[in-house]
Amino acid sequence: MKPHELYAAASPDLISDMLDWFRANDRNVYKSTIATLAANRKLRPVFVQKKSLADQYAWIHKTLKIAACDTIGGHLLQAYLMSAQQSMLAMFCDGMGIPHDGKGSVAGDLPESLDASRLDATIDKLVDVFDPKLFTLYLRCFNLQVSGGWPELSAKLDSDPRLLLA
Repeated sequence: MKPHELYAAASPDLISDMLDWFRANDRNVYKSTIATLAANRKLRPVFVQKKSLADQYAWIHKTLKIAACDTIGGHLLQAYLMSAQQSMLAMFCDGMGIPHDGKGSVAGDLPESLDASRLDATIDKLVDVFDPKLFTLYLRCFNLQVSGGWPELSAKLDSDPRLLLA
């Protein structure tokens, strides 16, 4: 899935949680997101900023569902996961035996393949620890890191009913 497809599949609550985090922890990213998306839609940022918070979130979510917004949408997801969800990323890397910096950022090259049994065990553990929708969003973003994704992870995402975005 591409970023705009992730946003289309994600629940509004999941996106609202992400935007809430940015408003509370990195307001500059939130403001920059509005400015970039507004410019992309040929609007002035004030058009969005004058809306209620709920309407801002709905407008941002709706706009991120557009393929032309894939770049900003992808960057926003990466920034959120790498900043707000470090423990989840680190636990996944640990479970998969992927070297990382202690915060979930992979150290060195990504693996060429994923061990299916190790993937199953890691997912079984983490889907109970974290919000399954958030964990699924991370897995989908992680799978975007290699062209075509990892076949083992793609198959798991397509077949496991616990790994739904909405």
